[in-house]
Amino acid sequence: MAYDFKKLDERLESAVKFFENETASLRTGRANLALIENVSVEAYGVQNPLKNVAAIRTENGKTLVVEPWDKSLMEAIEKGIAAANLGFKTSPSKDILRAVLPDLTDDRRKSLIKLLGEKLEDARVSMRKARDETWKDIQERERAKEISEDEKFRLKDQMEERVKKATSKLEKAAGKKEREIAE
Repeated sequence: MAYDFKKLDERLESAVKFFENETASLRTGRANLALIENVSVEAYGVQNPLKNVAAIRTENGKTLVVEPWDKSLMEAIEKGIAAANLGFKTSPSKDILRAVLPDLTDDRRKSLIKLLGEKLEDARVSMRKARDETWKDIQERERAKEISEDEKFRLKDQMEERVKKATSKLEKAAGKKEREIAE
C-alpha cells in the first residue's frame, strides 16, 4: 500500500509560502509594494487596505507612487502611511502621493536580519511538526501491521527527502531576503 504524503507536502509548502509572505513586508534597501499595500486607510468611514483604494507602483528603487482612485482620499492615505510607522517620507502632489524610503542604518539592518532569523526558525518549527506527525503516523501503521518494517524505513527516507527539499526552498528564500536587506 502506497503512503499518501499529500498532507505533508501541503504543510511543508504552506510553511514556505507563509515565510515568504511574512518576509515580503520586511523592509529592504529598495522600495517594494508589499511594504505598504496592506497599510490601513480610512475610506468612506471604514478601514481598508491601501491596495483596495489606490494603485501602487514603484517609481525607482527608493520611491513608491500611490495614485488614489478617489482623489479625496489623498489625505487619509497620507495619514494611514504615517500611522503605519514604516519610516516613509510622503510628499503629495496633484494626483499622486510619493512615498520615499530612507536608507537603512546598520543597526536597522541588523535588527531586520535578526527578525528574519526568527521568522525562519518559526517556519522550521512548523516543518518539524509536520515531519514528526507524519513519522508518528507511519510508525502507527507499522504497529498496526498495515505496513512492514522495511516499508516503514523506506517511507521515512521518502519523508526526509521531501522535508529536505522544502527546507532547501526555505533556506534559498531566507538567503535571498538577507542579501536584499544587506544591500
